[in-house]
Amino acid sequence: MGSDVTPDPTEAQVSRSPSREDPLARLATTWLGGPVGLHARLGGTRWTPLAVAFAVTTGMFVLGVLQKVPCHGVGWPRESGFAFSHLCYTDVPYLYRERGFAQGNLAYLDTGNYPPLEYPVLTGVVMQVTAWLTQAFGSGDAMRDSVLYFDLTVVFLFACALVTVWALARLCLRRPYDVLFFAAAPVLALAGTINWDLAAVALTTCALLAWSRSRPYLAGILIGLGVAAKFYPLLLLGPLLVLALRTGRMRLWATTALSALAAWLVVNLPVMLLAESSWAVFWSFNTARMGDFGSIWYVLGLAGHPVKAVNTLSLGLFGLACAGIAALGMFAPRRPRLAQLAFLTVAAFLLVNKVYSPQYVLWLLPLVALARPRWRDWTIWQVGELLYWLAIWLHLSGSLAAGGAGRLYWLAVVVRVATTGYLCVLVVRDILRPSADVVRAGDLVDDPTGGPFDEAADADWWRGGRSWRPEPTERALHEEGVAR
Repeated sequence: MGSDVTPDPTEAQVSRSPSREDPLARLATTWLGGPVGLHARLGGTRWTPLAVAFAVTTGMFVLGVLQKVPCHGVGWPRESGFAFSHLCYTDVPYLYRERGFAQGNLAYLDTGNYPPLEYPVLTGVVMQVTAWLTQAFGSGDAMRDSVLYFDLTVVFLFACALVTVWALARLCLRRPYDVLFFAAAPVLALAGTINWDLAAVALTTCALLAWSRSRPYLAGILIGLGVAAKFYPLLLLGPLLVLALRTGRMRLWATTALSALAAWLVVNLPVMLLAESSWAVFWSFNTARMGDFGSIWYVLGLAGHPVKAVNTLSLGLFGLACAGIAALGMFAPRRPRLAQLAFLTVAAFLLVNKVYSPQYVLWLLPLVALARPRWRDWTIWQVGELLYWLAIWLHLSGSLAAGGAGRLYWLAVVVRVATTGYLCVLVVRDILRPSADVVRAGDLVDDPTGGPFDEAADADWWRGGRSWRPEPTERALHEEGVAR
């Protein structure tokens, strides 16, 4: 019976072709002959949206590696700010040489004359395994081997990017080309290999995929592993909590949260027990950190208005933002989509955080693809991020260090904050005016990545004992008619 009503996948792809529904994409296809026609049929080709996304991701990583060639050829010297002035900086080779990996030290357990590793445990495990591979195939020279260490890390990060693309493609089945908002991002090429953030991005995107398939245990495990690699995946539990409260599905949230805690403990407990002081460095380092590069707090300091209580203000502003997001999720006339609240939460954290490293933009890439897939808005945001990426290296090299030139760095930070804030405003507008939400356009779907929240009614207790359900989508009405 279902086969009689399921739309042809090819037709679905045509109807959701970017060149037909996005003004900027339509304009961009002019030189190719214009947008996909009304009677055009896709299919019969190996170039599926996922294959295209894999190819584009590969191209972006190749560009990213080529962009690092000036530093790669000389081994990323620390002296004279070479990596900053040539715009090819990455943390990877420096950490290999400056955290004892080159001397065979074990992450967290051995420090010797080196500072303890200031990274979460799962990231430390990846760094350690890569160091073992480097020592197995390297020359024994720390400078040369740090380049090999970078090369091996790039392979790992490329795999993480492909996993992210795969998971995002599964999340965007009704809008398959939305995966290109991640794959085609210039910042993927420029920031993808600065640090190990793509590992957490891949785990977070897979967690969203697991939740969309109504698998809370797996979603929790993946969130826990993500937190073991980077702090930010923990933020997903906030939007999940808000939507669970509104739909009365707290048991699912508790299952996810407990699974996340269990997975995090499995990774962290061994290091906590064997090297508690080294394990705690990540937390103490970030707590003691003052307003640092890329943050509004850092710019205020450069402008002669240093903020002393940065921890209190940053945490307080983020708490207020979370309260506002929670209120929006609870009181919006129509329940927001999970991706929308997740994007707002992570974006709020990045806007008021004490530091903004250029690779942090990677955290938002999949969420933008799910929350606000519009090429014009994405392009505006990317321009802001690219401006900041350029400004931070010139600032660190001393090119934007003083006088009027220094203010260009301040401007870059302000533009980055403004473009991210611009996306936040649009997402809030989409929540309050669902007709503006391109994912819900035509009321065909409710929350395609929401899993248990998709088409769910609000809890009776939340509506004062009166069962309430949003207006049925066209899909729900169609399925109800078929069932009868």
